[in-house]
Amino acid sequence: MSGPRVLHAVTLHSPTHAFGGPVRVALNLCRGLASHGHRVRLTGLGDGFDAAGGALPTEVEGVPARLYQARTILPLGFSGITSPALLAGAGALVRNADIVHVHLARDLVTLPVALAALRAGRPLVLQTHGMVDPSDRTLAKVLDAVAVRRVLRGASAVLYLTGRERRDLDAVAGRPLERSVRLVNGVPAQEPRPAQAGPPRVLYAARLQARKRPTDFVAAVPEILRHHPDATFVLAGPDEGERPAVEALVAELGLRDRVSLPGPLPAGRMLEELRRAHVYVLPSVDEPFPMSVLEALSVGTPAVVTTSNGLARDIAEAGAGRVVTDAAGLAPAVRALLDPAANAAASTAARELAAKAFSMDAVLDTLLGVYDTVRRGQAGSQA
Repeated sequence: MSGPRVLHAVTLHSPTHAFGGPVRVALNLCRGLASHGHRVRLTGLGDGFDAAGGALPTEVEGVPARLYQARTILPLGFSGITSPALLAGAGALVRNADIVHVHLARDLVTLPVALAALRAGRPLVLQTHGMVDPSDRTLAKVLDAVAVRRVLRGASAVLYLTGRERRDLDAVAGRPLERSVRLVNGVPAQEPRPAQAGPPRVLYAARLQARKRPTDFVAAVPEILRHHPDATFVLAGPDEGERPAVEALVAELGLRDRVSLPGPLPAGRMLEELRRAHVYVLPSVDEPFPMSVLEALSVGTPAVVTTSNGLARDIAEAGAGRVVTDAAGLAPAVRALLDPAANAAASTAARELAAKAFSMDAVLDTLLGVYDTVRRGQAGSQA
């Protein structure tokens, strides 16, 4: 007997991986669900494939996909893109699914799919990745009043990463959400990185946006070079407004021969960079549960993160890297992890942490339980 049909909806998939972690989480979950016999499908917008020399893909990393060409209707970043075809076809998409799992943001992609699932009476599972929190912005207030509050209250289950995210979702919904379940991000098992040799290599792999603080990474480089003059530094990821500031600071500090900016990298190439790195650094603030850090840990690359990172406590307790309070702590933390003995110990701890606390098997066990519960609930309501 075939397993249930599960539709995962994301905002945007592109060759540059512009939407970041939520799409990576969705793909990991889809592949894991498929291995358990579920019939999975990914939907959302696609963009940038014409520039990359092809049409919208019908499969993403082995996951069947129905993508729609992104159209910008308002100059509001991801909140201002949609597709008339997706809006028109959302009802048919959800009716062909037994479970609709929406990676929800305040946008004109995931919200319409979630609303369509409610209208069709399909079990709706929401996962917000920290993207839906209380906001005083006018657009957020309008979307909350028109749609967000409705889908949060009507969902069969709402998945959250941290206690803070759960409180935020309750606040946006205007009441405690009784069907909330904690689901951490998981990472597939990876081949460990080889024993590190050669000059130190320090990596930042994330979007170049203000909240992720790529300029803090660059500002730490001179102090690290004073102790490791042969070190090299890589900032990999799509630009979201900060690349000019990064390039200007690199030039100002005279680091053009030490810092490279390769731009966005495909998933396979990103794993190669993670394996090559001696240390991974993510200086961002208020980062709920970054997939890039989990991927670094999974290959055994120690991570340096800030205290507001959702993985900070786990990394500190496991000894899988270093946690800093502010930008001034980045260089000392990296220097400490470039000590060969410290790096080897942190590398072993990183892989153990990823395997024990954030394995896909553990995540899928929780998610499959959620799916069983919401399907039983639907069957009971129809009896």
